[in-house]
Amino acid sequence: MTSGAEIDEALRRCKRSAVHLEMRDGYMLDDPDFHAWQAGHRLDPDDRSSWWRPWLQNIVDATTRGVEVRRARIVSEPVSDYIRYEYDITFPNIRVGEQVRWLPRHHATDLALPGNDFWLFDQETLLINYFSGNGDWLNVEQIIDPAVIKLCGEAFEAVWHRAIPHDDYPLH
Repeated sequence: MTSGAEIDEALRRCKRSAVHLEMRDGYMLDDPDFHAWQAGHRLDPDDRSSWWRPWLQNIVDATTRGVEVRRARIVSEPVSDYIRYEYDITFPNIRVGEQVRWLPRHHATDLALPGNDFWLFDQETLLINYFSGNGDWLNVEQIIDPAVIKLCGEAFEAVWHRAIPHDDYPLH
């Protein structure tokens, strides 16, 4: 599949938990929103129309159903410009009920981590995200191997346990 439709659908079907592990220091570096941020544009927390996007409604719908949505980001320090941008645009995710934490990469050295970012829904549906070396999103693949699902679930929980809540994470 060549779009995020599988992720959207998995979140809509999700009943208990949705966890997302991100491990890159940059994604889609040619994104016009990233370029606008680099030029000084910032989202206005008080102007919902400046930051609302359809994905956020998916999070609202999930959390309203009682789904716990958590995202952990492993980042190099000092952080890249892209991570600064990502940090700045995370407040909408939090406002709609997603929990976000940050783990400095040097605190992840002894953790067994998968080679790719992923979403894990209800500890049973694992979607692996593939990116190019430049951070362009390529594809998503569903993995059904129980051992891989278990490894990814345990990796996420280990990262989450060490990670710093968004509001407490000091950008370096």
